[in-house]
Amino acid sequence: MTLVKHELKQGKISFLIWTASIGFLLAVCVFLFPEMKGQMDNVSDMFSSMGSFSAAFGMDRLNFGTLIGFYAVECGNVLGLGGAFFASLCAVGILSKEEKERTAEYLLTHPVSRMRIITEKLIAVLIQITAMNLIIYAISVGSIAAIGEEILWKEMNLLHLAYYLMQIELAGICFGISSFLHKGSAGVGLGIAAMMYFLNLIANIAEVADFLKYITPFAYCEGADIVSSGSLDETKVVIGMVLGIAGVVIAYMKYTRKDIR
Repeated sequence: MTLVKHELKQGKISFLIWTASIGFLLAVCVFLFPEMKGQMDNVSDMFSSMGSFSAAFGMDRLNFGTLIGFYAVECGNVLGLGGAFFASLCAVGILSKEEKERTAEYLLTHPVSRMRIITEKLIAVLIQITAMNLIIYAISVGSIAAIGEEILWKEMNLLHLAYYLMQIELAGICFGISSFLHKGSAGVGLGIAAMMYFLNLIANIAEVADFLKYITPFAYCEGADIVSSGSLDETKVVIGMVLGIAGVVIAYMKYTRKDIR
C-alpha cells in the first residue's frame, strides 16, 4: 500500500483545506440558525411564493422554521457543491498527473502492475472522500448539539449518506475520465461537478427536463425529497452507482492499455 500512502501524503494539504472550509461553513450555518429562527416563518412564506426559483432549490417544500429544513437547504448546498468539487478534483487528475509531472516513467519501471497502480490510487481517492465526510458529519452533529437543538438522526444520516454517495459517483466518473487525460485538468473535474448541479436545477424547474434527474447525482440529494419522504430514491441511487462503477471499469480498461507519454 505504498502508493496509497504516497497519494494521501501528496493530497494532504488539499484534503485539509477542503475539509476545513466545508466544515467551517457548515458550522457557521448551524450557529446562525438560533439567530434567524424567529424570522424563518416569514422567510418560508416568501420562498414558497417565488415560483421556479423556489422549486429549483426545493425551498417550497421545506419549513425554514425547523432546523432540519434550514439545514437541508443552506448546509445541503454547502456540502453538495463543496463535496462534489472536492471529489471530482481528487479523482480527475489522479491517473493523469504522472504524465503531467513527468513521473510516469519512474513509477512504471518499478515491479508493480498497472492494475495495482489503478487500485491503490482508487483506494486513496475513496479514503480521502470517506474521511472528509466523517469529519464533516462530526462537525455538523457537534454544532447542532452546541446550539441545543434536537438532532433528527434519521434525516441527518440520510442527508449525509446521499451526499457521500453523490461524491462517490462523481469520483468514479472523473476517475474514468482521468484515464484518458495526458495532463491533469482541474477544470474538467470542476466542470463536471458544476454541470451536474445545474442539470438538477433545470430538472426541478422544467417538467419536460425531468429525465435529467436520472442522470445527475444531485437528484437523489434533494433535501426536500429526503426530509419529506424519510428515504432515498433507490432507483436514482442505483443508476448513480452503476454510472460510478462504469467509470471505474473504464479506467481499468483504458489505463492498462494506455500509451504513457
